[in-house]
Amino acid sequence: MNANLKTALLTILTLSAFTIALIELSGVSRTALFNKLNLRENSANAATVTTVPESSKTIIKDRPKTSVKFDKDTFDFGVIKDGDLVEHTYKFRNTGANPLMIDDVIATCGCTIPSYTKTPIPPGQNGEIKISFNSKGKAGNVSKSITVISNADQDRIPLHFKATVK
Repeated sequence: MNANLKTALLTILTLSAFTIALIELSGVSRTALFNKLNLRENSANAATVTTVPESSKTIIKDRPKTSVKFDKDTFDFGVIKDGDLVEHTYKFRNTGANPLMIDDVIATCGCTIPSYTKTPIPPGQNGEIKISFNSKGKAGNVSKSITVISNADQDRIPLHFKATVK
């Protein structure tokens, strides 16, 4: 085999491996995100996370429980254009007697980026979870969710949003 052919084959192999690694680590593929976080989907509703990573379960078990009340658990962006980057902030209040600690907020798709209050929220205080949704390539009626993992009585709280992408 000549040197040019070997170089071309090695380049193709390297680029293929790089592309696969990039897709797996970025969460662009919905299954990549679930594999990376070691989560499984509920087949009846693909947007609902049904298990929590073992490390999160241990953390949650060892802390006192509290309660949380969200202003709204569903938001409708209405009609947006393909490619719009839209944001929404879910507001909540710690209604329990112990500090609320959010361990993670997991999006079911790479098109949704969550950010959240990382410090403990004292009883009676407020916090927020902000999401950014990129509608590029999401034509039609879109329905997505995020899952909040915390030391609340319900340790996995789903929050939903929808939009009509034109």
